[in-house]
Amino acid sequence: MARKKKLDFSDIAAVRAKEHLNQTEFWTRYGVTQSGGSRYEAGRNIPKPLAILLWLHRSGKISDKELADAAK
Repeated sequence: MARKKKLDFSDIAAVRAKEHLNQTEFWTRYGVTQSGGSRYEAGRNIPKPLAILLWLHRSGKISDKELADAAK
């Protein structure tokens, strides 16, 4: 049986900072408020649907345009 790979976003604040985005700019694209994003960056568990969306976008399976279109 294959081992399940856990989605790990423990370094999400570093990813955001590397892109030179503030919390509002980064998290809004995923439908998350700045304060919610701040809590996730501080260690609060990211809900599975959001983690999946982050993984899809961060891995290039969903483009920035597709993400923006879906948020409309």
